[in-house]
Amino acid sequence: MKSVSSHGKWVSLIVAALFAFSFASAFAQDSGLPQRQDIEEKYKWRVEDIYETIADWDADYAFLENRIGELEKFKGHLGDSPELLLHCLKLSDTLDVVISNMYVFAYLKLDEDNSQSIYQELGGRVTGLNARMGQVQSYIRPEIIALGEEKVKSMVAANDGLKEYEFYFEDMFRQQKHILSPEEERILALAGPLVRAPIDIFQMIDNADHKLGTVADSDGNPMALTYGRYLQILKGRDREARRIANDTVQVGWKKYINTLATTLGAHVNGSWFVTQARGYNSTLERSLDGNNIPTSVFHNLIDAVNANLEPLHKWTSLRKKLMGYDTLYTYDLSVPLTKASDRRYEYNEAIKMILEGLKPLGKDYVKDAKAGFEGGWVDVYENEGKATGAYSWGTYTSHPYILMNYSGDISDVFTLAHEMGHALNRHYTNQAEPYVYHGHTIFTAEVASTCNEAILMKYMLAHAKSKEEKIALLDYYIEQIQGTFFTQVMFSEFEDKINKQIEDGGAVSVDYFRSIYRDIFQKYNGPDLFIGPENDMGGMKIYHFYRTFYVYQYATCYTAAQMISQKILDGDKEALAKYMEFLRTGTSDYPVEILKQAGVDMNSPKPVNYTLKLFGELVDEMEKLLTE
Repeated sequence: MKSVSSHGKWVSLIVAALFAFSFASAFAQDSGLPQRQDIEEKYKWRVEDIYETIADWDADYAFLENRIGELEKFKGHLGDSPELLLHCLKLSDTLDVVISNMYVFAYLKLDEDNSQSIYQELGGRVTGLNARMGQVQSYIRPEIIALGEEKVKSMVAANDGLKEYEFYFEDMFRQQKHILSPEEERILALAGPLVRAPIDIFQMIDNADHKLGTVADSDGNPMALTYGRYLQILKGRDREARRIANDTVQVGWKKYINTLATTLGAHVNGSWFVTQARGYNSTLERSLDGNNIPTSVFHNLIDAVNANLEPLHKWTSLRKKLMGYDTLYTYDLSVPLTKASDRRYEYNEAIKMILEGLKPLGKDYVKDAKAGFEGGWVDVYENEGKATGAYSWGTYTSHPYILMNYSGDISDVFTLAHEMGHALNRHYTNQAEPYVYHGHTIFTAEVASTCNEAILMKYMLAHAKSKEEKIALLDYYIEQIQGTFFTQVMFSEFEDKINKQIEDGGAVSVDYFRSIYRDIFQKYNGPDLFIGPENDMGGMKIYHFYRTFYVYQYATCYTAAQMISQKILDGDKEALAKYMEFLRTGTSDYPVEILKQAGVDMNSPKPVNYTLKLFGELVDEMEKLLTE
């Protein structure tokens, strides 16, 4: 599974890596970790490539404090001349570049060791400065819109420098009808904290107040569960340990069940309030309109999956048969089907495999990936106080950075390839795009990372040295598709139903959320899965539902990446050229159009159907290997 967190508007993606340990070793996780200074320098990222010293960071802080005020001089004058408008936009971009450097530096250093108070302080200072700058910049978009589309077009025609911002203006005016009057916008802004309150409440429950519970470790001693330990136990082969951990976690969550339901309901109602205020027909329409994505893309995805659930049901049935259980429970779904899945990969071995596997992407891509592995991009190993999981981040003027907590299982190898995909996408886009278009929407961002994984997987399958190794890889591949594709579509269907319930004048409750979630969960996984009496609370404890209509994009990205990667592996040189151009493209066009230029039309059912067909073939191949 993937989880998303944000340090700020420049974050790309934080991916939570899942580690496969035995039940016994799961209990030794938080002891004996090395200190930061004990890690070899070659396994650390070089954040000093952004700022050599804190004094350099402080110098940019002073620079920004002095320059922010200059932006206010343009207020009320953006229509005076094309030159003045360009000057304002360029200055705003320049200040954004500087503050993103400061932000990323502070939080990368903090993620090295969260006990370092100096970086907590830097993070707080830059967050406050960013808020001040956002307030100063807030007039720019409304004032440009007030000028009118025709006047702005005439200004662009009169100044070549403004042509860089042509799509920026186009997208701004596209959404103009949903921009309210200044007074109405002020009222919506005042309501912002109320609309955001549910996610803050949920995070306080999830991260602060709620404890997963306590279980006995392998020696019989009480041990507090963490999310990491819980996931490790679920991947372990001790079924009784899995049952106890699952029951403990569900009982813990049930204590908050009424608060969770009320909080999620408040979020959906708050989203519907903003939707109506801005004149949209549905929250789905509003959520997708930001990137100009037709709602048909969302609905077609769900419809296609609902029409092709048989292979997923077959996989559940096959797992039940192979594990030899009379009843398959939800806590049985993450266990690897072969001990070959326990194989460990040394970090340098993983790099070698990745570089070999990615050769179909061309010499330059492999060379750049190698330079990244060797050039201070990656922070490899876990140390005391280090942030968990994995992610890729960076700034417009820095090389990318990759956080890992590498332990050597198969998921670490693919996570490393995944994050290098993000990193090189950022690297190429920063080289090719002006700052205004340097980012990526989620709708396209996961393509680069998942494409790396797909190409690496095909390489590893082709070079598997034994039947058991191939089974382990297929198991991982199937579970990846299930988690990244099917599960995200299932979540999206649940989210669609609860939003429609409110939009149609209905009410939500604990029983409503549990019933809808149980029905959809059962539908997707089939009759061979038994959902325990307390295992239907999932819809109320998923952070992503507070980022409205967000998770479907994981599924669309996954389907696009599978189709693109196969074309490349088939030796289609035109497909490779289009893909490399895709990697250089940020937000200078709408996401659906960017993917279309890369050779994938998300308005068509083809990408989704390709992944559905692939999943069925993998399940059939796995069945053959396991039963022959």
